[in-house]
Amino acid sequence: MGYNKDNFLEGTLEDFINFEQVSEGLPKTEDNQPLPYYERDDYRAAGKLKGKVAIITGGNSGIGRAVSLAYTLEGAKIVIAFYGDQEGAEETKARVEELGGEVLLSKGDIGDAAYCEELVQKTIDKFGRLDIVVNNASMQKPEDSLLDIEDKSLEKTFKTNIFGMMRLARAALPHLKQGSAIINTTSSTAYEGNALLIDYSSTKGAIVSFTRSLSMNLAKQGVRVNAVAPGPIWTPLITETFPDESVKTFGKNTPMDRPGQPAEMASAYVFLACNDSSYMTGQVLHLNGGVIVNG
Repeated sequence: MGYNKDNFLEGTLEDFINFEQVSEGLPKTEDNQPLPYYERDDYRAAGKLKGKVAIITGGNSGIGRAVSLAYTLEGAKIVIAFYGDQEGAEETKARVEELGGEVLLSKGDIGDAAYCEELVQKTIDKFGRLDIVVNNASMQKPEDSLLDIEDKSLEKTFKTNIFGMMRLARAALPHLKQGSAIINTTSSTAYEGNALLIDYSSTKGAIVSFTRSLSMNLAKQGVRVNAVAPGPIWTPLITETFPDESVKTFGKNTPMDRPGQPAEMASAYVFLACNDSSYMTGQVLHLNGGVIVNG
């Protein structure tokens, strides 16, 4: 297992599975938590997205960063939309370029309709086309009770997590064509719920319905709409939003007894973006460590 200069970890599948055992030797965050894996050295690209252009929201870190790197390896040109973490966005950009890819960074609030229009137009101006939209950006703020969720926070969560998806999809639609794909990141909380993430879980449930409804609406146009529902994934958002005690047991409630890594999510997004999933729309892939959700 190795570590390169831009905070990207490389390891074998065994390293991913034994993350807890090897974590003592891994580079750490400022609060002494192991950094996430964004790449895996057993991934074999096959040019499945060659010539395609993808917008990836929240592509500066976490799952979005892993997807950006996998898409680059598969030949896509990338537009990374992000809100606050300029340093993370620059790190992702540097790694995309190191892998031989082309990338455009765009900073803005995905919940704002004007920004969504601007983002799509920047993509067209830069690359001349748009084929894939990965609606991945989201926010969460744990609260002990519904009484503790203030209107400002509630509205921001919905604006970012579901309104932003709908607004970006709406802005992108005039440029999408047969064979294009929209991929939405929902969550296992849409199916299981979460006592501390009432508003977040509600937005993720809305994303499932949005995915199914939009897929039906666009099926005859040949634009596929699917989603991924990650379970407990080791991303910077976890250590930023949950207390230390929760972080210590994060992912332990899954049959696999561990959190997933962003790099373990990326192949699902490749599958949904390429022709391998040509007969699939309106569906949700569950990457959650073995939890049965029957959804």
